[in-house]
Amino acid sequence: MADQGGSQHGIARTSRTRTPAQKQADLERIQQYRALEAHLRTAVSSSNYSRETFDLTTKLLRLNPEYYTAWNVRRRTLTFGLFSRRSDGCSCSRGCSSSSRSGTTTMSFGASSCSCSTRTPPGRGCRRTGRSGTTADAPVAQEEEKDEEEEEEEAAQKKDLETVKSELAFTFPLLLESPKCYWIWSYRLWILDQSILLLPVADAKKIWQEELGLTSKMLSKDRRNFHAWGYRRHVVGQLESDELGGESLVESEFGYTDRMIRADLSNFSAWHSRSTLIPRLLDERGAGEKEREDFLKTELNLIREALDVGPEDQSLWYYHQFLVDNIVSPVGRPTIVPTLTVDERVVYLTNEITNIKDLLEDYEDVKLIYEALLEYTLGLCQLEERKPEEDERQDLIDWVKKLKELDPMRMGRWVDLKRDYGLTELLPGGRG
Repeated sequence: MADQGGSQHGIARTSRTRTPAQKQADLERIQQYRALEAHLRTAVSSSNYSRETFDLTTKLLRLNPEYYTAWNVRRRTLTFGLFSRRSDGCSCSRGCSSSSRSGTTTMSFGASSCSCSTRTPPGRGCRRTGRSGTTADAPVAQEEEKDEEEEEEEAAQKKDLETVKSELAFTFPLLLESPKCYWIWSYRLWILDQSILLLPVADAKKIWQEELGLTSKMLSKDRRNFHAWGYRRHVVGQLESDELGGESLVESEFGYTDRMIRADLSNFSAWHSRSTLIPRLLDERGAGEKEREDFLKTELNLIREALDVGPEDQSLWYYHQFLVDNIVSPVGRPTIVPTLTVDERVVYLTNEITNIKDLLEDYEDVKLIYEALLEYTLGLCQLEERKPEEDERQDLIDWVKKLKELDPMRMGRWVDLKRDYGLTELLPGGRG
């Protein structure tokens, strides 16, 4: 289709004419790609997960990181060869391609072998002799055998560590080019999981800590990338797990959300992460009633200051609603101050409604303000177990009228609300 001008995502659309030389180069790249793909399929069909197959996946994935089959083949080549042992168990599978005369099953990589019960560890099948040529005493032989096993284990772990780091480095430039390619992220997480299965805890933990640093760099470039925020929560969860001998990171992560929010108030993911951390934060601090109430006041002041400068930002209202819900509907959820009496909750909510009404003096055309006033006024009636009073009812009708002007695309909703407010039997919190 011919380009009609305009732009997409801020990038001007321009027509592009390719020269015959460029077309020929594209054809050659396509032929190269198809040849690599055919070679890979042939290798897989014959269960050949050798180093050559591993290198094939490298070439293919650099050309097309969306090729998820190549990622799966790469996993198999690592599992059946490059890693020192199978991370998913000791049973042999189709990755075993040959057997030695002694019955030792070997892998297609040659140097590596499958950790089956038939495997004979190096040195274990021979008798050890002393300096005089006689059989050494059993304790001496056992000690030497133990030393050899420890050396082998240390060498294997060193090799696995190098492989894990190499694979993480391999995916990094691909992520820079295709940051939203799910297959790259999936493979990267799989590699990180292998570090837990194959490496000493200290080495695996260091790798996951470096991954947390990577998420910080990603979010410094795109603070509102919710994919990166979700990935960060997963990494933090692993670092806190027993598998890595982890400790709670809730304090540092709460501080991180604070820094990200102050850098950009319109950061929904940062506000969301903050809301999920608060229950754990207060529990781990062992916060008493006074500390919890002070915390609630601090958070309310923080979000009020943000709303004063950006009441049109839905991210801010999300967090404000989270705090108000803690006040109005504390049942069935972790609550910031569970000991508040009904009268204390009424005072808090009344203050919030008053502050929001003050916003109308400067922002009379922001619909989010009217929606919040509707919800919180009905919530106040619900707390006090009463119907809206006459002045409240008039406010509700006026706010619905304003919403019909500001958001005519949702006219049906506003008409329903106005109808409900006009009913004398309107129940507290009811919207019809």
